[in-house]
Amino acid sequence: MELAIEKIIEGKHQLSDIAEKVVNGTRITRDDAIRLYQSNDLTVIGALGEYARKKKAGQDKEKYVYYIHNMHLNPTNICGETCKFCSYANPAEKGKAYMWSVERVLEEAAKGAALGINEIHMVGGLTPAADLKYYETILKEIKAKFPHIHMKAMTAVEIEYLADREKISYEDCLKRLIAAGLQSMPGGGAEIFDESVRQRMAVKKTPAHVWLEIHGLAHKLGLYSNATMLTGISESVENKVDHMLLLREQQDKTGGFQCFIPLKCYYEGTTIKGEVEEPTGYDLLKDVAVSRILLDNFPHIKAYWIQLGEKIAQIALSFGADDMDGTIGEEKITHAAGAMTPLQLAKEEMEYLISQAGYTPVERDTIYNIKHVGGSGDVQASASSRTSELAHAK
Repeated sequence: MELAIEKIIEGKHQLSDIAEKVVNGTRITRDDAIRLYQSNDLTVIGALGEYARKKKAGQDKEKYVYYIHNMHLNPTNICGETCKFCSYANPAEKGKAYMWSVERVLEEAAKGAALGINEIHMVGGLTPAADLKYYETILKEIKAKFPHIHMKAMTAVEIEYLADREKISYEDCLKRLIAAGLQSMPGGGAEIFDESVRQRMAVKKTPAHVWLEIHGLAHKLGLYSNATMLTGISESVENKVDHMLLLREQQDKTGGFQCFIPLKCYYEGTTIKGEVEEPTGYDLLKDVAVSRILLDNFPHIKAYWIQLGEKIAQIALSFGADDMDGTIGEEKITHAAGAMTPLQLAKEEMEYLISQAGYTPVERDTIYNIKHVGGSGDVQASASSRTSELAHAK
């Protein structure tokens, strides 16, 4: 790969000046990132993303690809927001609305604990019935029963909603949740920061400055968090680049983002199906590569298999991604919009997918402490067996 980058520079390719910056560790500009998106040379873009990933990882970890044994927990899908791209809280399907009691949430958490998970990723809708006390109780109860499970929960959107309801500051809201057991935050709710896109998509929640402020406060309070970008909602290349630049600027200030996660919109059950251009696999791979190059201060880039699909996620590992997320028991939000990926993958299957792509599978915890470094020779048989089980369960 290094030789390929050298050839790009020496051959005076249209992207050779950007390649030189990547090799020298020079931060690329907005115009550079737009040029990467506008280029049709996916091979070169992928090579630059891969080079940036290896350089960020360091020589001893340049083949590492991370995953976590986790579950998703969604206590309610009732939401007062009206985002056009959302099927999770679809007004046309109010019969599917639900609100779990604290006892039901604990029952679901116990299922994950029985499978040996070490993280719960908990997000939900915005509903008056799920107030700050409700989430404090959930966090306290889960941590009391399963103290070893890391609680990654509450998007910036939920923090804004709960703080406004309680008439307290975002910081005080975060402090109460931390005292109850909150240990890190997911990156959801960022969507695309551009206001014109948000207006077209009827996104009223958490504008860019509020989303960034809340994550900045979380970082200062000692929480790590992730960041996302949702594509396929009428955004332009410039919108995507500006979104990432705001994240890069925030990371320069507070340094608490662990991972950037490019997401794609699924349209089943939404009001925008057929009205927007769906991202292609080509587009999704560019998102991964450009984000790895542009977000030079983010430790990790995720190929979120449940959104990208297993095959594209595997390819994305050679475009700059170094994480495939997790085993993810019972994900609801993406599947509500039509995702056909399995609801969960066993650890053996996750390791097989990573090994098959030519990388070393590494089980991590939420904050990227290494739990286990896997190999490629002993996972294929058990993974194949698990794949057969999943196929019958679909």
